[in-house]
Amino acid sequence: MVATAATLAGLLVLAAQTSQLIGPLLVSSADAQLESILDEAVDSVREGAAPSADAVGVRARVLDTAGAPVDGQPRIPLTPEELRSLKAGTPVLRSVDPPLRWVGTVTSDPAGRQRLVIVGTTLTGYFVAQDRALNWLLVAALIGSAVTGTATWFAVLSSLRPVERLRGAATRLPPGHRLPLPSAHDELRSLAAALNGLLARRDEATERLRRFTGDAAHELRSPVTSIRVQAEVAVVNPDPDLAHEVLADVVHESERLSALVEGLLTLARSDAGEIPAAQPVDVCAAARAAVARAAPGGPVVTASTPTTACWVSAAPAEVDLVLDNLLRNAVRHGRAMVAVSVLPRAGAVWLVVDDDGAGVPEEHRQRVFDRFYRVQDHRSRDSGGVGLGLALVAEVVRRRGGTVSVAESPEGGARFQVRWRAMRT
Repeated sequence: MVATAATLAGLLVLAAQTSQLIGPLLVSSADAQLESILDEAVDSVREGAAPSADAVGVRARVLDTAGAPVDGQPRIPLTPEELRSLKAGTPVLRSVDPPLRWVGTVTSDPAGRQRLVIVGTTLTGYFVAQDRALNWLLVAALIGSAVTGTATWFAVLSSLRPVERLRGAATRLPPGHRLPLPSAHDELRSLAAALNGLLARRDEATERLRRFTGDAAHELRSPVTSIRVQAEVAVVNPDPDLAHEVLADVVHESERLSALVEGLLTLARSDAGEIPAAQPVDVCAAARAAVARAAPGGPVVTASTPTTACWVSAAPAEVDLVLDNLLRNAVRHGRAMVAVSVLPRAGAVWLVVDDDGAGVPEEHRQRVFDRFYRVQDHRSRDSGGVGLGLALVAEVVRRRGGTVSVAESPEGGARFQVRWRAMRT
């Protein structure tokens, strides 16, 4: 429809412009014939003979410079402006029905008198030719636009046929399979490649969701089962001393269950796009407060921060979550010391947490921020971790445009590095 409308509009404009050229074309053809007859008439007047026009419908006249006839024929109704144009050698078109075309020039007769020799003809069919030309051109425009629309229709159908085959192949595609790539390196191949990439991301997301759901169910089952077993033991053995021990275990498992549920809720909100409003947060002050909150009795935790504030755009709870999880992880695996450093850089604020523990092997560094991923599964379970702390750190940092990574610490353990974009103050 667009191609047909555009073609029709263009052809209509072309038809209107072309029909206007019919008149000038007829006049130009008449001028070519009249000029040759005028030359013969001028030669005759110079020799003293009467001019003659052999062509049908052409008249040759001789006038004085005032426009009065000197050839014995009736006066020609020419205006003073038309006489001046003819004497200057400019053709004149009289807009009557039918129009008259005159060409002329001034010459001298044998007696030396100035004579205006003019030659004219009637442009029969001048207006009819313009009207008919416009009508025929309009018909041609309609036919041309119809042909263009039909050709475009079939061309589009032909070009979309491979796309339809690709769509049919996509609907019948078994899970885990990919679309075959066409041999031609064209847009269709690019589309198939893009669809294959989309299918790969879908399968990856589906697998990640399935794995996450299974891990979450497994992790939730563990504390719930432990609480149920401890409660059954307390019911079967109503011993006050044993009950106190059972209640302590129940409290521990309940805290573990609460942490797990809270972590899952935080990740779910983040996946749903629920991001708290950003505000200025001083990472230096937050790091000193987190070090002060660190549990006593473990490795020595030290903080190295600048005296000036290091502002980032985030939520205060997010910065506290990052610091608490990284410190808890470092204290859990460190031997004697944990060092927290805040380093302002151009356009960024770096938070570095070092420990002197066993570190993170290089083959695990890419996956250590995945949900429920543990480097040492049994050790993490015994120490109370559920595999969500580092995943939460990575999630809250990345959704603010930052980065998080793990490397080897100069102390021999793990070094966790978090980069936030610095906030302009």
